[in-house]
Amino acid sequence: MSGYPDAFSPMRRLALLTLAACLLLAAPAAAAKKRFTIRGAGFGHGVGLSQYGAYGYAQHGVTYDAILRHYYTGTELGTADPAQTVRVLLQSPGTASFSGGVRAGTRKLSAAKTYRVRRYGATQVELLSPRGKRLGVFSAPLQVAGKGNVLRLGGAGSYRGRLEFRPGLFSGVNAINAVALEDYVAGVVARESPSSWPQEALKAQAVAARTYAITTSRAEGEFDQYADTRSQVYGGIAAETASTNEAVTATSGQVVTYEGEPVVTYFFSTSGGRTEDVENSFVGSDPKPWLKSVKDPYDDVSPKHRWGPIRMSMGSAAGRLSGLVKGRFKGIRVRKRGSSPRIVTAYVIGSGGRTRVSGATLRARLGLLDTWAYFTSIGTRKKKPPTADPGTGGTKPPDAKVAGPRARSILTGTVYPERVGAEVQIQLRRGGRWQTVTRTVVRRGGRYSAAVAAAGTYRAIFSGDAGPSVRVG
Repeated sequence: MSGYPDAFSPMRRLALLTLAACLLLAAPAAAAKKRFTIRGAGFGHGVGLSQYGAYGYAQHGVTYDAILRHYYTGTELGTADPAQTVRVLLQSPGTASFSGGVRAGTRKLSAAKTYRVRRYGATQVELLSPRGKRLGVFSAPLQVAGKGNVLRLGGAGSYRGRLEFRPGLFSGVNAINAVALEDYVAGVVARESPSSWPQEALKAQAVAARTYAITTSRAEGEFDQYADTRSQVYGGIAAETASTNEAVTATSGQVVTYEGEPVVTYFFSTSGGRTEDVENSFVGSDPKPWLKSVKDPYDDVSPKHRWGPIRMSMGSAAGRLSGLVKGRFKGIRVRKRGSSPRIVTAYVIGSGGRTRVSGATLRARLGLLDTWAYFTSIGTRKKKPPTADPGTGGTKPPDAKVAGPRARSILTGTVYPERVGAEVQIQLRRGGRWQTVTRTVVRRGGRYSAAVAAAGTYRAIFSGDAGPSVRVG
């Protein structure tokens, strides 16, 4: 009897070594390199007035009222009280400071001094002198009037109207600017549109901003608007310029109305050539007859009219889509587009299934400028061509067009979303430039293959996008 256990007998060892050698000789082709590419158009949510589109219209001599009627379907200009008050949340610090005040509640102040306000319980605030002495405790809101109707809020800038101070929801103090509507609009227009733009574009912005302000007051009631993109960007006196103030004055009190009532006037930067229906852009929104998709012929003046390509590895894309990818990330398939055509819904496709998402989710996860986007996944790898057999006449790989008399390698891979029969170009880098050397087509499963004859660096082009480069020795 042998002294070796059966699993480690000499004959068994020989068989295992032979098997290992065969496996090495029959090793599969190198793993495919893959690239995920995004191209798109526009910047913003796509609903209502396109600011660059309005700029383009103004350059072509279109007046502000016609610009507004174009972007807000079926509307007319009406009027609102220019003196009504808008309350804007400026900041929510632990302690707020201000200067320029002449009165806080019933207490007189010195405009030359800087005072502080901090929370005092759930419903009151405490006023402190420059040296930190308590000057009084006030029920919210503490209203502060300024010299010449102007106040300076520490760390934020100077503002017309009053400052109001309230305890924050959980901590700190809310500093709110209670300002007349026209002064508010003056602080918005230059922050939303460049002051160098034509007057008709600035007038359209002024009317849109004024209308938005009076139709989107927050339900909570302590303030109406944020000072940032959650509402519209407001910069107070520091934002005002001569040209934007001129536009505000020229349109004083004017608002956009539909059937006689002021309506919400969304606006954004760049349409990409067409705006979108509101129900396709804002999840859960009902259709609005004045917020319909319209052509935007002069929006191409925007630097973001078209953008991309954005290229990343499949792993990087999968990381950004974490929690949405089932299995190995394969790509994104758009399920429904709107009129513009921004993405309404799409599927994130993985080897283990698909996940339905909104266009807004894709925009947020992938860091896109807009939901007007197209996605391409391209994978490429090389493998040795099959050996010709003189006895049978030889073979060549299906759908592989040989670039030369003898194939050195086969470039193969997959594209997504697949379009059977679509063309794939194979390019070779020569003299620092990419040149198309052969073409093939997409087969079922998104697969493609092509034979190449020369050594060098190759890539596949599908749907205008380039896959990763592969070196053929």
